[in-house]
Amino acid sequence: MGTIAYGGQAESSNKQAEKDGLAPIREYIFKSWDTLTRSMEDCSTVVDSKLAENSVLYLPADFEIPASVAELQKRCHVQVKKLPKRITAPGQVDTTALNPQGLLYLEHKYVVPGGRFNEMYGWDSYFIVRGLLQDGKIELAKGMVENFLFEIEHYGSILNANRSYYLSRSQPPFLTSMILGVYGAEKAAGHEDRKWLERAYEYAKRDQAMWAREPHLAGETELSRYYDFGDVPAPESLKDETDHYRRVAAYFLNHPEQDHGYLVRKQVNASEPGVGKSYAVQICDAGHTADRAGCDDAEEITLSKDFYRADRSMRESGFDVSFRFGPHGAGAHRFAPVCLNSLLYKTEKDLETMAKMLGKANEAGDWAKQAETRKQNIQKYLWDAKSGFYFDYNLDKKERSTYIYITAYYPMWAGLATQEQAQALVKNLSKLEQPGGLVMSPYETEGQWDFPYAWAPTQMIAMEGLRKYGFSKDADRISYNFASMIAENFRRDGTIREKYNAVTRSSETAVKAGYNINVVGFGWTNAAFAVFLNEMPKDLVEKVAVERAAVKTN
Repeated sequence: MGTIAYGGQAESSNKQAEKDGLAPIREYIFKSWDTLTRSMEDCSTVVDSKLAENSVLYLPADFEIPASVAELQKRCHVQVKKLPKRITAPGQVDTTALNPQGLLYLEHKYVVPGGRFNEMYGWDSYFIVRGLLQDGKIELAKGMVENFLFEIEHYGSILNANRSYYLSRSQPPFLTSMILGVYGAEKAAGHEDRKWLERAYEYAKRDQAMWAREPHLAGETELSRYYDFGDVPAPESLKDETDHYRRVAAYFLNHPEQDHGYLVRKQVNASEPGVGKSYAVQICDAGHTADRAGCDDAEEITLSKDFYRADRSMRESGFDVSFRFGPHGAGAHRFAPVCLNSLLYKTEKDLETMAKMLGKANEAGDWAKQAETRKQNIQKYLWDAKSGFYFDYNLDKKERSTYIYITAYYPMWAGLATQEQAQALVKNLSKLEQPGGLVMSPYETEGQWDFPYAWAPTQMIAMEGLRKYGFSKDADRISYNFASMIAENFRRDGTIREKYNAVTRSSETAVKAGYNINVVGFGWTNAAFAVFLNEMPKDLVEKVAVERAAVKTN
């Protein structure tokens, strides 16, 4: 495994604490990169554990079947099919016509978020790449970036994940951050590859362009929005989220003031086909239910196409399920979000940096202008000076949301906030800070991306934003609370999880809206723990180690 490095030190001054405290969890993380690695040459990767149909591996329409895939087809007894046409942008293939659904081919090995997954996810992979680079696994990290370039070339965009039903949407854009991370790691190792950087730069330009054109444009704001091209139920929800859409329909039935056309009503046995499942409803006077008197005629309730597009767009954001974009994300495609536009500002600044590195001065100037325009519009539409917070912008109401969310700290990570705005955001940390780190929001909605849950990716972004603006003490405090929570739970059950309850400092979750499993793995939590150990001062790192050692010996 090699030397365990943290806090800028090669070794802890308390070697016994390291042995009893940090070594087991660091070994778990280091070994998990192999446990979570998938390859198109392994039957266990391509044989579909998620869907009941026969397993299918889809290849691009214009792609020759590699010899390894032909061999795999025989060995693993999977179907190998080609997509119906060449794809240059998301939404060009009707994913509902692909039967059965299946895995999409990628050329290189990749790391999945957790043990139950076989696909490479879009934004998870940025944090996984950070962890891989932290542990010196540069080749594996570079292979994952290569897979994203392959997706842009053959599937039209970076995908939510490499499954056929994800051909209608992407995920938050971290590509340039991954490219520069890998390039910098290789250069530090004495293997600078400018030709690779130039090639990756061209693909990154294509990725940015997707977000900067319709339908991803956010009205007149010149900002961007999440948008899925589909308007039917998300297949992964039907499979993994028991009764989710029934719960959504029940929510809007019980909160009619929040139903903005999301429910579609029709008489039972009506001939008009609905979208997705329908639910029979009969409203009765509670005092007369015994003899059925006082009951209205039964009707069927379905959810609208617009709701399903929003639901899928919420999944493109990565924050599924949260009430941030309205109940159950019902307005996700009707907002200009803080997170997406901060990431695109960072993307455009990264493209400016790459262009300069490659001697493309004119292009660098163009990227600088695009980034500045986006920055000005973020400040205009998303910053609320009165509350000292960034909010998403509601395109229909033409006003900022008031939903407090951890993504308000993305502008600090991207470097677009002013020092005064950063100070205001730091004052607002108390709205989200809990014993185990920062919760997603102060609102308990039963969704996994709201209170009381803390997630590694947003902790990393918020902490690095705080450090960028000089608020290292705040970052140290919150990083310690999150890292020590992970360590405590690892000591309890020997695992690292997808998310944590920041109030109880446990991995026990009670999610009822959407996906409710707390998966073991876990890629981005591994990365956050490793990164925080490097960023925290030595005394706090040793405190995590000593606390673990002390509890272990009691």
